[in-house]
Amino acid sequence: MFKFLKGVVGGSGTGLKDLPYNIGEPYPSAWGSWTHHHGTSKDDGSPVSIFSLSGSNAQDRHLAAGRNGVKRLRTVRHPNILSFLYSTEVETLDGSTSRITLYMVTEPVMPLSEKIKELGLEGTQRDEYYAWGLHQIAKAVSFLNNDCKLVHGNVCLASVVVTPTLDWKLHAFDVLSEFDGNNETATGPMLQYEWLVGPQYKPMELAKSDWVAIRKSPPWAVDSWGLGCFIYELFSGIKLGKTEELRNTGSIPKSLLQDYQRLLSSMPSRRMNTSKLIENSEYFHNKLVDTIHFMEILTLKDSVEKDTFFRKLPNLAEQLPRQIVLKKLLPLLASALEFGSAAAPALTALLKMGSWLSAEEFNIKVLPTIVKLFASNDRAIRVSLLQHIDQYGESLSAQVVDEQVYPHVATGFSDTSAFLRELTLKSMLVLAPKLSQRTISGSLLKYLSKLQVDEEPAIRTNTTILLGNIASYLNEGTRKRVLINAFTVRALRDTFSPARGAGIMALCATSSYYDMNEIATRILPNVVVLTIDADSDVRSKAFQAVDQFLQIVRQYHEKTTAGDTTADATMGISSLPGNASLLGWAMSSLTLKGKPSEQASLPPINSSAPLTSAASNASLGMDTPSTAPARVNSSTDLADQPVPVSPTSTDGWGEIENGIHEEQDSDKDGWGDIEPLEEPKPSPALANIQAAQKRPVSQPVSQPKPQAASLRPKNTGKVTKDEDDDLWGSIAAPAPKTSSKPLNVKTTSTLDDDDPWAAIAAPPPTTRAKPLSAGRGRGAKTAVPKLGAQRINRTSSGM
Repeated sequence: MFKFLKGVVGGSGTGLKDLPYNIGEPYPSAWGSWTHHHGTSKDDGSPVSIFSLSGSNAQDRHLAAGRNGVKRLRTVRHPNILSFLYSTEVETLDGSTSRITLYMVTEPVMPLSEKIKELGLEGTQRDEYYAWGLHQIAKAVSFLNNDCKLVHGNVCLASVVVTPTLDWKLHAFDVLSEFDGNNETATGPMLQYEWLVGPQYKPMELAKSDWVAIRKSPPWAVDSWGLGCFIYELFSGIKLGKTEELRNTGSIPKSLLQDYQRLLSSMPSRRMNTSKLIENSEYFHNKLVDTIHFMEILTLKDSVEKDTFFRKLPNLAEQLPRQIVLKKLLPLLASALEFGSAAAPALTALLKMGSWLSAEEFNIKVLPTIVKLFASNDRAIRVSLLQHIDQYGESLSAQVVDEQVYPHVATGFSDTSAFLRELTLKSMLVLAPKLSQRTISGSLLKYLSKLQVDEEPAIRTNTTILLGNIASYLNEGTRKRVLINAFTVRALRDTFSPARGAGIMALCATSSYYDMNEIATRILPNVVVLTIDADSDVRSKAFQAVDQFLQIVRQYHEKTTAGDTTADATMGISSLPGNASLLGWAMSSLTLKGKPSEQASLPPINSSAPLTSAASNASLGMDTPSTAPARVNSSTDLADQPVPVSPTSTDGWGEIENGIHEEQDSDKDGWGDIEPLEEPKPSPALANIQAAQKRPVSQPVSQPKPQAASLRPKNTGKVTKDEDDDLWGSIAAPAPKTSSKPLNVKTTSTLDDDDPWAAIAAPPPTTRAKPLSAGRGRGAKTAVPKLGAQRINRTSSGM
């Protein structure tokens, strides 16, 4: 006895009360007496297909066949057979009569005949798609006949449906029965519901109900005939009306014609087994079938085969039917990448296919896979993601970038591979606008601080360029703390000429963020030095920068002279039309090194501001190969100038405004462990002196240290050194680290031992400098030579 669940049919789209699915509109066609509806799940709204079959009473033979079909579909599982989800029977009352309806819920599908009309494929693409679909149905029939020893009984166009991924699947199992070949003497019907099969689809022995001949035939005999009927309907485009129409082979492809005729052999024993059709038919060998087949067995392929396949896939995808690529290949490719079975080149193919989708579909079908791939430990995958970030970066939301993408990308900043570090750096141009201020200040700027002293010159250069490009995404306090220090102290003093050029361009591009005091005292003095740089490209950029900043200051002067007191001293220039092209990546600068600069002349400046500070102290350093650094001191000390207030920072640049640096904070600002970009190598004579210093001596040598400390001025906010800009002494070489190095010992003919910057002021290898006077702006008296210096002199004279 069957248990009937009673319910009431609601309005359109609401479905049955007891059915956990909503019943939608029916399709125009379906197999047999079934009605095929659209449907959705009441739980999550996911699409389904709902098949319904009605009968006047429980003993209705159509209902009995339908129950057989539901039972068979529930127990038979295969990738090319329709997937069963749910079924129930409902008795409804219509006045005084009752009616029983059988509902079967499956995965979402639509009739093949409707899908063919919707796709509208023609020519080669149609033939390739038909070959792939026919291949799938042949595998389903072969599975039933050869593996399960079952007979479908009614393979035709109506018994095939198509999934959203364009897979063809076999259903309509109402006639399905076991093959009773062992009982050859039985005369009863082997197919209990064979009366459901139309006469045009029946082979001769089934039309005659010759069950003895059927039982003596191979298990595939009946279904091979049905597959032939399906092929005819598929290629002719019309429903089979009578058996004689199968002789019309004009629409059958030539490569399939011989197999078609063998499937429809009049002798059941000579009909072609569907498994042989799959293995031997020439018709199934085409690009689409081979590509999908490779993707389906991807886990069985070795790395060489995968790499070769995925490198060819982007070009191959352009030749395949676009709808099949997007609905079938793309999901397979995304799944393979997500679960690690696909190689890194597959990402290129995924992004190319994704470019054919709408923005909404891309966000649904491709973007989730890409976000998951950022967590991959495969370096090749990470490189590929970063190389193509411009293709999908704009589609990433700010929250996804900040919480899911950036934490994984940031590991590339400290990677041992310079190539990966540079790709990570360049990716920030796309990702930085989507990062929160907390992430930028607390993490990103720390990494950029380290990369600006990276061993690779191209990375140092690109770091400067990136800072210039993302300056607009920094808050005001961070900009004042970071930009000038990064561009002048590091970039303009880099030994790599494109890095110096990048520093100049970055200063020009961010000129609107500097006030008049910063331009006059910190930017111009450092840029002017580069007008005599050894590199012609750097010189040309320096002259343009000097012109630009002088124009800003000149216009400010004109306004203040005219009595305009409303100007804003914190404003530089509002915009520079050419800035975007100026801040290209460093590789273009590397390839164009030695050629004239391609940048255009900078436009006139139209903004001005009043001066808010007194005379400043400027310190100039020139890194020319044969010229010793020169220094110019003004009479006014920077201790008299107000120090700009900056918020507490952990971004790696620290509190170094106007050259003021507290030694006790050196461990907090991230700069204490950074070595100078330029450290002159000692001459052989100096090296011998250093070696002599390390020898054991009878007298202590630590006495000069407190004396040197006592000579330090107590009323100034800065200290000086001999070879570099006194504004950046704390950055070039922190005193705690270098005060004990051998470089602080000199001969009596150069500098005294009480100079606290002796560690970083080693004389040039080929130049013997004259003794300097004590008047260095520090108020210190000339120190008397100590015994240590005399001892070193004696040692050097002995050498």
